[in-house]
Amino acid sequence: MRNPRVYQNSEFTLNDTMKLSDDVFGHIVRVLRLVAGDTITLFNGNEAFQYSAKLVAVQKKHACVEIISQEAVNNESPVSIHLGQGISRGDRMDFTLQKSVELGVNTITPLFTERCGVKLSAERLAKKREQWQKIVISACEQSGRCFVPEVTQPVLLQDWLNEETKALKLNLHPKAEHSIMTIPFKFEGDCQNIRLLIGPEGGLSDEEISQANQADFQDILLGPRVLRTETAALTAITALQCRFGDLA
Repeated sequence: MRNPRVYQNSEFTLNDTMKLSDDVFGHIVRVLRLVAGDTITLFNGNEAFQYSAKLVAVQKKHACVEIISQEAVNNESPVSIHLGQGISRGDRMDFTLQKSVELGVNTITPLFTERCGVKLSAERLAKKREQWQKIVISACEQSGRCFVPEVTQPVLLQDWLNEETKALKLNLHPKAEHSIMTIPFKFEGDCQNIRLLIGPEGGLSDEEISQANQADFQDILLGPRVLRTETAALTAITALQCRFGDLA
């Protein structure tokens, strides 16, 4: 029997009975056609636990679950990656967000750059950010992550570059001296934070690369071939997880 894993922004307590949110109810009961007695797995995005729950009191417009067990989940990477992603067109941005979460990214900031080619009103931007966050949640449901990465408010590249941080800052450049695997760097202590800058289609302009360098971003090489923006992001994240994270 299926045991779907779904996100609900609630506090869960063993042996308690609680109402499912409208979104979860629609997916579990109306789409998947689960009935009373079936079990699901719930997580709330801000603790390292997931919960087994049994459907009870299933009605036409709502349903409740009984929380029957709690399980600790330890699958977060030891390295915290904050992805600054130049906003790309169409489905490329959605794909990048989904797969980067599967690979263990912790925070994603969409960036407006010279070549991003995307112009959104404030209302459309808010809706787009909400859509991106839903993609991230879905990726967590699929990949087994309990902590949900945040898609932060989209900002101008220069504003993101100027943010205070002690993280290792990296930017892709085809003429860089070092790759991710050869860059001479070692984290000290338990604080392993990385900021990864990825440009949109067409990449970053020379001026933007210069601005990144002035903000202490180190240029790194990602092989001899030219990669699309979504391929570059996922390849770089994978290499970082191999070098510093849990894919070694």
